[in-house]
Amino acid sequence: MPKTLSKAFFNRPSLTVARELIGKTLVRQRGDSIVRLAITEVEVYDGFRDRASHGWRKETPRNTPMYGPAGTLYVYFTYGMHWMLNIATREAGYPAALLIRGAGDIVGPARLTKALAIDKTLTGKPLSRKSGLWIEEGIRIPGKEVLRTPRIGIKYAGEPWVSKPWRFVWKKEKGS
Repeated sequence: MPKTLSKAFFNRPSLTVARELIGKTLVRQRGDSIVRLAITEVEVYDGFRDRASHGWRKETPRNTPMYGPAGTLYVYFTYGMHWMLNIATREAGYPAALLIRGAGDIVGPARLTKALAIDKTLTGKPLSRKSGLWIEEGIRIPGKEVLRTPRIGIKYAGEPWVSKPWRFVWKKEKGS
């Protein structure tokens, strides 16, 4: 059985964790059904000053899971129709989370949560087998196959936040 990533894996700098998540295996269990997908795209939201982050102003009932501890699931509703899957990173009390934007052949965070039946019932729970959502060791993706780009859909945050290369994408070769 593949090794499940520990809380310690997520209790590190967010950019490091995001890069290392590319190629790891996102696992969703519901009853007897288990789906395993390689993580292909992740965005970082980090700190009190990151104006694209839900945590930049202050802690609220909605964003509390983002403040940790590391490995806490933060699932929120956006645009009145989509769930977004995030995982808290760093030390408890510091607002940092990684948005899982893609896994397997699923591109887009809303498509991912819909395909895996992820909703608010998971928010605040630990990323674990007990919660039915966890991450296992996957494959190591060479640096040349991981693109770093600015995050998507955050123009409201302004500079320098819009331009920070805090999105990691596994650029697979055609046919692989």
